[in-house]
Amino acid sequence: MRYAQRGYSLLLNGMALLAAIMLVWLMVAVVLSVVIRNLGLQPSAWFFLSTEYAMFYLTLLGAPWLVRQKGHVHIELLTAALPLPVLNVLSRAVSLLCVVVCGVLAWKGLDLLLLNLERNDYDVRAFFVPKWMLTVVFPLSFTLMAIEFGRFVVGRDILHSGEAGIKE
Repeated sequence: MRYAQRGYSLLLNGMALLAAIMLVWLMVAVVLSVVIRNLGLQPSAWFFLSTEYAMFYLTLLGAPWLVRQKGHVHIELLTAALPLPVLNVLSRAVSLLCVVVCGVLAWKGLDLLLLNLERNDYDVRAFFVPKWMLTVVFPLSFTLMAIEFGRFVVGRDILHSGEAGIKE
């Protein structure tokens, strides 16, 4: 079981690292594109396409790690005012709702992925890109997010801290 937990953590951390690399690529590509345009040249269509796909991928690849780190945005004003027993119930209920939503999105994402594979669909822009390359992250990311939210439903820790303000 220890190896499974380690492998799972490596998967989450690897996805987050890949998302971070894509974020750096976004910065580099935007700067290069601006420099190329200022030189009077036309940047490659690949710059625009790769940054568009990177924004999509980095969001989905980083989200499961972000759930684990309790990094998602929530309104602390409400949770800070609740007594601990009520906060415990509310936080677990919110986490359960997140598990259900992520489960549905993972299922629908898998359905979309299989449909894209079956139809051999392409995203036609500057380049022809198989759509399954875009939708493959849906079932993976939303399944992992459901697992992470599930840890807050049944685990000792809850998603919301009950404290307002920055805790760094």
